[in-house]
Amino acid sequence: MEARVKRRVFLLLVSCIWVPMEVLGGIDNVTVSSLSWPKVVKFGALFTVNSVIGSSVMPAILAAVDDVNADSTVLSGTKLDVVTQDTNCSGFIGTIDALQLMEKEVVVAVGPQSSGIAHVISHVVNELRVPLLSFATDPTLSSLQYQYFLRTVTNDYFQMYAIADLVDYYGWKEVIAIFVDDDNGRNGISVLGDALAKKRTKISYKAAFSPGATMSDIDDLLVSVNLMEARVYIVHVNPDTGLSFFSKAKKLGMMSSGYVWIATDWLPSVLDSSDFNKDTMDVLQGVVALRHHTPDSDKKKTFTFRWKNLKSIKTSRFNSYALYAYDTVWLVARALDLFFKNGGNVTFSDDPSLRDTNGSSLKLSSLRVFDQGQKLLQILVGMNFTGLTGQIQFDPQKNLIHPAYDVLNVVGTGLRTIGYWSNYSGLSVITPEVLYTKPANTSTSNQQLYNAIWPGETIRRPRGWVFPNNGKPLRIAVPFRVTFEEFVKKDKGPAGVKGYCIDVFEAAIDLLAYPVPHVYILYGDGKRNPSFNSIVNDVAQNKYDAAVGDIAITTNRTRIVDFTQPYMESGLVVVAPVKETKSSPWAFLKPFTIQMWGVTGVFFLFVGCVVWILEHRMNPEFRGPPRKQLITVFWFSFSTMFFAHRENTLSTLGRCVLIFWLFVVLIINSSYTASLTSILTVQKLSSGVAGIDSLISSPDPIGVQDGSFAYNYLIDELHVPKSRLRIIKSEAEYVSALQNDPKGGGVAAIVDELPYVELFLSNSKCIFRTVGQEFTKSGWGFAFQRDSPLAIDLSTAILQLSENGELQRIHDKWLSNNECSSQNNQVDDTRLSLSSFWGLYVICGGACTVALVVFICRVYCQFLRYDPETEEPEISEPESARSSRRSLRSRSFKDLMGFVDKREAEIKEMLKRKNSDNKKQISHISDVQQNSPV
Repeated sequence: MEARVKRRVFLLLVSCIWVPMEVLGGIDNVTVSSLSWPKVVKFGALFTVNSVIGSSVMPAILAAVDDVNADSTVLSGTKLDVVTQDTNCSGFIGTIDALQLMEKEVVVAVGPQSSGIAHVISHVVNELRVPLLSFATDPTLSSLQYQYFLRTVTNDYFQMYAIADLVDYYGWKEVIAIFVDDDNGRNGISVLGDALAKKRTKISYKAAFSPGATMSDIDDLLVSVNLMEARVYIVHVNPDTGLSFFSKAKKLGMMSSGYVWIATDWLPSVLDSSDFNKDTMDVLQGVVALRHHTPDSDKKKTFTFRWKNLKSIKTSRFNSYALYAYDTVWLVARALDLFFKNGGNVTFSDDPSLRDTNGSSLKLSSLRVFDQGQKLLQILVGMNFTGLTGQIQFDPQKNLIHPAYDVLNVVGTGLRTIGYWSNYSGLSVITPEVLYTKPANTSTSNQQLYNAIWPGETIRRPRGWVFPNNGKPLRIAVPFRVTFEEFVKKDKGPAGVKGYCIDVFEAAIDLLAYPVPHVYILYGDGKRNPSFNSIVNDVAQNKYDAAVGDIAITTNRTRIVDFTQPYMESGLVVVAPVKETKSSPWAFLKPFTIQMWGVTGVFFLFVGCVVWILEHRMNPEFRGPPRKQLITVFWFSFSTMFFAHRENTLSTLGRCVLIFWLFVVLIINSSYTASLTSILTVQKLSSGVAGIDSLISSPDPIGVQDGSFAYNYLIDELHVPKSRLRIIKSEAEYVSALQNDPKGGGVAAIVDELPYVELFLSNSKCIFRTVGQEFTKSGWGFAFQRDSPLAIDLSTAILQLSENGELQRIHDKWLSNNECSSQNNQVDDTRLSLSSFWGLYVICGGACTVALVVFICRVYCQFLRYDPETEEPEISEPESARSSRRSLRSRSFKDLMGFVDKREAEIKEMLKRKNSDNKKQISHISDVQQNSPV
């Protein structure tokens, strides 16, 4: 009993002790779980506080920290604290501040805004494994080089491509880049150059100035760029000094009509965060700028209303960097929340590679490594939420997705949005958020912007270039020709040259809305024609600004220079000696081709046979012995050629066929007479060369004008051996080469451009002729360096000259109007072929066929009614035998032919008698039936 009581007491004690321990154990587990989150977690902010960007960023960061700490759903009671460092716009101080920030064991660093400082401290955070969420926009700050670098604003890479699309949209070909010579400026303009190159546009000059440049330095820089040709300026400078730049440009008259100013996002950052007076805005009138695009939302509106009540604000307004800063803090908070939920700990350890040097006070050992920085970085890169700036998410290159910009125009006292740019659809007047819901379309036709108001208060698109004010006229190369000087030649006048090509160029220049100072420079020694390929190559290599003359536009040349609209049509032709063709005793056969003669003869016989078939049964003239009938067919057929047929046609079908045939004969006779008359009366010239094909196939030498592109064309394209080509250096050699036989030192023919050949034939009184057809098509134009805007304007002027008739008047002034006919009047060209008459033969053949079909049907119907027994003696035989004999006889082809050969009158009489007998028989049967007893 006592033992049982002791056992119960022991169990009671155990239960009393165990249950509280279980409860305490459960409480202790909860406490340990919550205590694994630190009470405070620190991140660093590294900015220049007293700057355009810093004055907007710092209040936004502090507001975001307060909002995070006030939100119980984030970090579960852990307080987020920010450690700030002011870089004071100094690369050295900023680097020191960054090291001091790392000493304070922050888990994330936000900033800096300076790309130069970001380059330096990116090495530090890589070593210490602290993620750096930077506002530096330098495109060369790559996550491949700096693993812990993460950009939380739009990369300048996209901004430069937006500017390139803008320049291409307005059709400008050259720009001048003005930038601060630091990491951000140099690298941004480098990307701009690549982007413009893809649009066949270029940066003609890079105007760089140091970060600490004085106003005098800026003034000198603007004066130098104002002397250049391009008038499109891309301004990529710091926000804190940019406005003074435009003030200097205004004083130099560079904010007037004809100038184009495009500013990067620094200008909207300045204007959005400050209030400016009218004088300041007047300086910026007409400037186009880009601003980070942030979609409108309720969160953004709420933040805007809160701004004036935030602590530490220095301005009543803010720029887009404030929105990015606010979202960056929330990115840090959400990432840390997920980091702690996944078991992350904030611990630091010493870096064995960082040791204090003896006697050094740098205390490098105080810089410690964030043990789980890699894990936090992965969480940051994978975050995806919607903030004030839109969707916060990173692409594989650790850039924010959906980069977009507002395209702004400074008008009046504010900024006017004329469109948007996104890497999804390019330029558009529709917001990027709407375009993201549609298929991407970056085609040129889809690029749209509203009209901009340019400097000088004009909506007309500026040309974008002028002739430079440095006193250097255009250097124009002119070929110093020896042959055909009517096109261009040396002159003692002020210009130094004259000719057809020079007059066309001067007339086109006069139509331009601006003066074009230029000087002509003769190209060549005057002893032989220069190489036109060499002229074009020298223009491409910037030895000359342009080339004016009889320069053919070829494929190879268009690859290195730009040509204007052709002002004269050209192409290669063959000119050869010709001789008069003597008349032949067989000339009467030449009007028709062999095919034509053959088909005509066949139709004569065919029509004769058809008429004989149709007339044979009723016309005595077409009957008789076989020999007579055969002669009749031949006689009738060929006598119709002269309308001398004596046989009359009696049948209706025969007359119809004859009407069609006589019409055909009339046309053939008339055509034959006209062609034969031409052959016998017109002078005939013949040549041993029929065209380029026969010339190439022969072994005879070929003449080519000195300097002409025909030389290379014959070798490269038509594969003519060089040994067959003879260079013609003067017009006298032209004549002698054609007059002499190839065996006597001459050429079989000369291949040259059509304008030269026409002038040569006119000057030589048309004793030579062109043979064959023009086998290439091209034209003459003026050559300019690639992407020269003058080529486009001159093309328009040449079209105006063509439309108003001035181009023809210049042609008539210099070039003779006495044209020589081409050698296209050879006998083969005047012979009449079947292709000209097949329609007549088809009509006649159809008429004959229809007549035969009608005739055969008519005869066959008569044959079915025909009973040959009516012609035989009456012999008594059984009815069954008679029926059998009739059936067999009706199937006999011989009976059918015999029937066809009978006269029409006999057939009609026989059928008439048969009808009469049938009626009598029917009457007899009827009488018998009536008299028979019922």
